[in-house]
Amino acid sequence: MKKFSLVLVFIVAITFSYELFACTNYLVTKGASVDGCTMISYAADSHIRYGELYWRPAGDWPEGEMVTLYDRGTAKPLGQITQVRHTYQVVGFMNEYQVAIGETTFGGRNELNDTTAIVDYGSLMFLALQRSTNAREAIKVMIDLVTEYGYCSSGESFSIGDPNEVWILEMVSKGTELVYDKKLKKYVNKNKGAVWVAIRIPDGYISAHANQSRITQFKLSDGKTSISSKEWDKLFNPEVEIIYADDVISFAKSKGYFSGLDVDFSFSAAYNPMTFDGARFCELRVWAMFNEVNDDMKKYWDHVCGKDLTIKMPLYIKPNRKLTPQDLFSFKRNYLQGTELDMSKDEGAGSFGLPYRWRPLTFEVDGKEYFNERVTVTQQTGFSFIAQMRSWLPNAIGGIYWFGVDDAGSCVYVPFYMGITKPAEKWAEGYGDILTYKDDAAFWVFNRVAHFKYLYYNRVMVDISKHQSELENKFAQYQPEIEKAALEIYNKDPELAAEFLTDYSCNMANYVVDYWSELGNFLLVKYLDGNVKHEENGNFVENSWGYPKSPMFPGYSKEWKKTVVDKTGDKFLMK
Repeated sequence: MKKFSLVLVFIVAITFSYELFACTNYLVTKGASVDGCTMISYAADSHIRYGELYWRPAGDWPEGEMVTLYDRGTAKPLGQITQVRHTYQVVGFMNEYQVAIGETTFGGRNELNDTTAIVDYGSLMFLALQRSTNAREAIKVMIDLVTEYGYCSSGESFSIGDPNEVWILEMVSKGTELVYDKKLKKYVNKNKGAVWVAIRIPDGYISAHANQSRITQFKLSDGKTSISSKEWDKLFNPEVEIIYADDVISFAKSKGYFSGLDVDFSFSAAYNPMTFDGARFCELRVWAMFNEVNDDMKKYWDHVCGKDLTIKMPLYIKPNRKLTPQDLFSFKRNYLQGTELDMSKDEGAGSFGLPYRWRPLTFEVDGKEYFNERVTVTQQTGFSFIAQMRSWLPNAIGGIYWFGVDDAGSCVYVPFYMGITKPAEKWAEGYGDILTYKDDAAFWVFNRVAHFKYLYYNRVMVDISKHQSELENKFAQYQPEIEKAALEIYNKDPELAAEFLTDYSCNMANYVVDYWSELGNFLLVKYLDGNVKHEENGNFVENSWGYPKSPMFPGYSKEWKKTVVDKTGDKFLMK
């Protein structure tokens, strides 16, 4: 290997299918990070999602310009809405003001799907990023859009952050009830819009969500720290930390989802009641992240294992240490290591300790349904990111979109600064796709290496982790100097600073693709035919005559051998 050197998601008629348990988000406040940044993360887990870097330049639009919206999961045109006069630059799911948004789908109640709406969750994210300068404004934009045009996705949890705050917004559409509007002379949906709650994560705390609604009870409006949507004028008061739809409780009562006192209302219990699969497939991933940084998580183990659904994990916790982006990289790679559910240790891991299971997630044997664990790291991730947002730097430098494609376990998170003026070519949208192989596209290069990892995990992953760490650690080491230089340039010439950051981000991103492609070639040679070639410092060992040294034959684990003998008896006994 060469040395490192600086050089539109789910269908409208969504169900509780196990295959839809996708995506994992983390939220980190300023007081919970090492450097005082805020962070949110997102893993786009989908069997048809292609990993590519979205990039939308800022734009000015004529009055009356229309925007066509497309379903994030199918690309089906949904309808058109009016464009605003100016839109902001967006890199991935983060904009030029360091506003970032992620999501996970929890589905909720199927009867609440709105078949007349034209704004889906993906459109909400992109439109909010193009129209918002801070997290609160993003929330307002999203709610205004679904109020006007309806919400055609199922239940969603959104992570929304800016350099000062991080919020979780949970939203469910209200179903379809058509009534005839005499003035418009057509049938309209009486229940257009959504019910929702948004909560600011307190400073010094962290949160997470993973396809299960996590907002339970919340403080009702006091006009100061908690407000309803009737009090939008107070949204930008800094002390406001909760805002909710004014009909979020009354609508639940009208549908029979809740019948108690308003103060006892739980959003999750009403709109996404906890089930075994909600705990085991979803809350378990939240627990895995919380358990990395909190010493009091054992008491929730029975809950996340699906044994006791009455236990409730908190929406947010205080970590036992300050976090870095690199910590979140690591959390994205969790497969329940160190627990009794470690996926590299059970029967399904095979002889090579593979912590992945191919879909479907559940299977049937003798009329009974069984399941594989659904952990954070998964083979079907299209892309993932950690958005790092810093209030003390100009937005162009302060916002970093740490971006990786394919399986987070073997990706490399590359820094893209918000000041870039173009995406890296090999990572760019449209450079290959999920049905079109392109041998130097970032997604396909990382996918090739990942598939080799799936073949001989506990052998190959050692090499992958070594190079993954080398690259990501170098980026962390370079970061202070790159930003120091960028800030000096920015203070004299912001446009030149943008050019500098573009060169750095794009050169490093494309370099990583070339590096990883070469790593793939190296792994193929080293582990050819199930053997392991001798190597020293990346060079394969030859004998004194220049002929390859005979490889090692590691074979299978003791556990695998014993299982074979136990199941076959004397069938393979040497005689």
